[in-house]
Amino acid sequence: MKKIFTLILVAVATMVAVPASAQVQFGLKGGLNVTSMSFSEKVLSKENRAGFFIGPTAKFTLPIVGLGVDASALYDQREAEVEGDKIKQQAINIPINLRYGVGLGETASLYFFAGPQFGFNVGDKEHKLTDGETWKLSGSTLSVNFGLGVMILNHVQIGANYNLVCGKTGELSVIEGTGNALKNKGRANAWQISAAYYF
Repeated sequence: MKKIFTLILVAVATMVAVPASAQVQFGLKGGLNVTSMSFSEKVLSKENRAGFFIGPTAKFTLPIVGLGVDASALYDQREAEVEGDKIKQQAINIPINLRYGVGLGETASLYFFAGPQFGFNVGDKEHKLTDGETWKLSGSTLSVNFGLGVMILNHVQIGANYNLVCGKTGELSVIEGTGNALKNKGRANAWQISAAYYF
């Protein structure tokens, strides 16, 4: 509950920080994830898996030429494969990006963006893998986005970015024959391709 309250405060602070003269557009955003699972110890094989995200988005164009802010509330599903077992993560992700755009004429502009993303797990908290192996997902995650894209006719946006997780996405527990539990932290970073339409 405390984390949700903190998130609401961050969102409100972001809205307050946007000047009244800023231009605001609302829209819908969706796209694909290609998740790469990495572990603190290289003891397991893993494979990239595809996922998706979708949800409402808002874009604030600041009165300073080229600068803007965008924020979204996205349902995000990611998958990874570990030793032949699929791990699925379902979350509500809230990215807040600072963006800088460069005009390419009257019909299009190129933009670069970066910013934090707050994620909250809404799916299963625990996955049983092979005998003695359990994958426990974190209740919340913090990650950072870095990317670029193109805005067409001030309504259609196409972008690509890398989502880098700070900390851990979850923890893999392996019970040995001796009964001891080995802990191995994992991260689910992702390349993302997105499209959005602003009304």
